Amino acid sequence: MSDVVEIRLRINGRERRGRVPARLTLADFLREHCGLTGTHLGCEHGVCGSCTILMDGAAVRACLMFAAQADGAELTTVEGIAAPDGTLSPVQAAFRDHHGLQCGFCTPGFVVTATALLKDNPDPTDDEIREGLSGNLCRCTGYQGILKAVRAAADEISAEEAR
Repeated sequence: MSDVVEIRLRINGRERRGRVPARLTLADFLREHCGLTGTHLGCEHGVCGSCTILMDGAAVRACLMFAAQADGAELTTVEGIAAPDGTLSPVQAAFRDHHGLQCGFCTPGFVVTATALLKDNPDPTDDEIREGLSGNLCRCTGYQGILKAVRAAADEISAEEAR
């Protein structure tokens, strides 16, 4: 494999191309090459979940992937979760309204993970929410606010769909 590879991705609805070192992580590509600094690097071992993004709709750890592995994929980072006009998603609004933000470092990973969780399971039980978020760590230990936020987002999404 060459030391430099050419990649083409769609990130938050925009086409991106780049020539990157073959061993550059996807998280570093997003932060350093694309300026999408909402993808946080915490442990860099896939344990904390701060770097979680959506790849073709599935939650993945950007620190565990090489940018070259994402060639041709559709990515959504926390910057792409809100509506194009800046209106917060139901998950983002619920995190703000229910004290799920804590210090903010882990928030992007939680918001992306919760978005994926609610897409797959729009009406989760509290135990399913806990399990769905179990791969993300909050060093502030604000899990009750985060759980309430995800529950509120699920309720809001259900109410929107019923209208």
